This record gives sequence, structure tokens and C-alpha cells, in this order.
Amino acid sequence: MTQRFVSLGECMVELAPAGEGNKLLQGFAGDTLNTAWYMRKLLRPDWQVDYVTCVGSDAISGKMLEFFQNAGLNTDHVKSRKDSTVGLYLITLDNGERSFSYWRSDSAAKRLCQDPGLVPGALQDAAVAYFSGITLGILSAADRASLLDHLRTARAAGVEIVFDPNLRPALWDSPQTMCTATMQAAEVADVVLPSYDDEASFFGDAYLKATAERYAKCGSGLVVVKNGGAEMLTLDRGAFAAHVSTAPEAIVDTTAAGDSFNAGFLATRAQGGALAEAMRGGADLAAKVIAHRGALVQGIAL
Repeated sequence: MTQRFVSLGECMVELAPAGEGNKLLQGFAGDTLNTAWYMRKLLRPDWQVDYVTCVGSDAISGKMLEFFQNAGLNTDHVKSRKDSTVGLYLITLDNGERSFSYWRSDSAAKRLCQDPGLVPGALQDAAVAYFSGITLGILSAADRASLLDHLRTARAAGVEIVFDPNLRPALWDSPQTMCTATMQAAEVADVVLPSYDDEASFFGDAYLKATAERYAKCGSGLVVVKNGGAEMLTLDRGAFAAHVSTAPEAIVDTTAAGDSFNAGFLATRAQGGALAEAMRGGADLAAKVIAHRGALVQGIAL
């Protein structure tokens, strides 16, 4: 029986450094798209991976849709709109650490919840639904509330809801609004996948355990606190466990480190792996990805 992993959010045109000089390589990426892309590579064929978003009706949007399909993603719930196009971002690297410049004011994905049937239709009969703080941050307040209502309904129907807070203050009118919305989203999630550095910066968490406990109090049965290359922590229905990260061969580009970890973790877990095995799966994939340029790395052994 086919099972469905549904990822909701925004894909953008990516311009990334291509070797020496000022050359740029065009691609497509975005946090929830990155996770879906790696999930499709990791999951068995009896899993279907759906990407749920809005694109424009112009040529670059058509190429993006073609990219989804060529990657093996189901696009039944990608809506093409005539009133907008897709966003774009530029990666700048400094010793492997990346910074971003964005052009997304007219991004079609901001209208994700303006078609009343799009998200509910995508969530129906899904096994897992995945979204992030960036998914929330691009939406209006009313559309965020609508998305959380749809996810809450899906959770009640048996869909496992997974949330990566992915705190990005540039998307919000204030850090306070971001933090409030993040905790509201955590209340509808079964699994939360925060990154400790971000949580410490915006919530003031003094240690990993504080991050895990804060999300667990929202009702999440499993919290996975990522911690870069340092020791990670899980809180699984009241039980804490520490987990060692995988050392990369080199750090070339940390783009999609967290997104690929999420995919390795979720794919292992979805296919019956125990928690410790899933943590290794996530850490191993992230270590491979950051040893290469770009968010979506072709040709690595998964």
C-alpha cells in the first residue's frame, strides 16, 4: 500500500557560487523542498512524496514544476497562479558558511492557503505532513491560522505532523511575532526538529534540554534538538537521550544541513528504524551534503 509524505512550503530559484570566480549556477531549492527531494531519494518506492506549493505561470515556474517532476515528486497539489511568480535567492559563501540575499516579495507560495481546497486535499490520507517556520513566515497572519487549522484537523485524522521551526527573523515583522507563531505551530505537531543555535538566540534557551522541554510542553511527543556538529538531544515521550553527530570529510557549504538531516532522520524512522538509528541517518546525510556545494547534491551515496 502506498504511503504519502507531504511537504508544504516554498521553493525558490537558487543562484549559488560555481567554483572560482563570479560564476553562478542556477537551481531550485527551499527548506521544505530540500527535505522532500532527499526524502524521495531515501524512501522506498512504496512511499509517495508530495510537494505542496504555489508557482507562477511564467517560464521559470514551468521549469520549476518540471524539476519537481523529474525529481520524482508528486505535483498534484502544486497550484499555478497567474498573479505572481516564484522567489529567488543568492548564496554567498565565506569559508563554508553561507549568507543569503532574497527576492521573494511576489512569491506565489505566499498564496498557499488562499485556495481553500489545496492544503486539505493534499493532507487527506497522508501518513506524514511536514512544514517549517519558513512556511509560516511567508504567509499572512490569517493564512497562517488557516494552515494550522488544516494541520490540526489532519492530525486528529491520524496524520503525523512534523515541524521544523527554522527561525528566520527576516520573514517576520518582529522576533516576538516569530516566536509566538512558532510555539502555536508546535502545538499542532507530533514531532518538532529545532536547531539549538537559533533557539538559544531567539528564545534564550541556556542549554539543549531547555529547548526540548519547551516544545514538549506544547504536546509534541518527540523533540529532536539539532546542534550543528556537536552532540544532539532527543526527548521522546519524557525520555532524554544524547546523540553524536557525524563528522564531515570537509565543510564546503552548510546550505541545507538541517533540511538534509531532517530527511535522513524522517526517512529512516518512516521505514521502521529506531530513534538512535534515525538520528544516525540524519547526521550521516547532513555530513555528506555539507561536504559539497549547493542545497541539493547529486551523485552522493545515500
